Amino acid sequence: MRTPLIAGNWKMYKTAAEATAFVRAFLPMVAGVADVEIVLAPAFTSLGTVAMLTAGSRIAVAAQNVHFETEGAFTGEVSARMLREAGVTHAIVGHSERRQYFAETDASVNLKVKAALAGGLTPILCLGETLAEREADQTFTVVERQLRGGLAGIPATDAGLLVIAYEPVWAIGTGRTATPEQAQEVHALLRALLGAFWHDDAAAASVRILYGGSVNPGNVKSLMSQPDIDGGLVGGASLKPDSFAEIVKFR
Repeated sequence: MRTPLIAGNWKMYKTAAEATAFVRAFLPMVAGVADVEIVLAPAFTSLGTVAMLTAGSRIAVAAQNVHFETEGAFTGEVSARMLREAGVTHAIVGHSERRQYFAETDASVNLKVKAALAGGLTPILCLGETLAEREADQTFTVVERQLRGGLAGIPATDAGLLVIAYEPVWAIGTGRTATPEQAQEVHALLRALLGAFWHDDAAAASVRILYGGSVNPGNVKSLMSQPDIDGGLVGGASLKPDSFAEIVKFR
């Protein structure tokens, strides 16, 4: 059985003070949750604060990005080693907003996946199609390209060390959500592609595949009822402690 993982991606919201207020309110709300892995992904400036406040709890901390080198003259970038020192355990890699606004490619995303793994972080590899690509019947082609590109050179022995997040770009922040059946169709495809990629169905079965795209307390249960949906990468609904706690407690 794959342990469900619910991650809250705060994007460019919350100062350190606001993050502190969130965590203090959120911790008692999920104190009894033992069967779901919870991850918070604050902005870089709040990573250390959130890691300190959640130390000793069941909540892990993710960075929203990571650089592919260990150090160097890369102004504005942060390495896996720096993140680990700050108490970070996961890194979101290849989010559609990074691809759209910061020109990230499958090749650069692949470097970041490798850097995260080498630095002891769990990469959460994001992929998904745009509305135009879905309407042109290119969903499967796009996600296969992103999956193969993002995982190039990653062996099956690392399967348990990474997470995939399927985020249809047309559903991110739009209020539109893929139906559970639409999401399951792509998740099942991704798992089959992983098995073919590694020639190892057992390794593919061990990978958690999250759904992201306007996940909220009202739809999380139906999404999580699908056999290949192992959790959620939650955006807007993760910004308020009560709504995110409802999602985490979907059972």
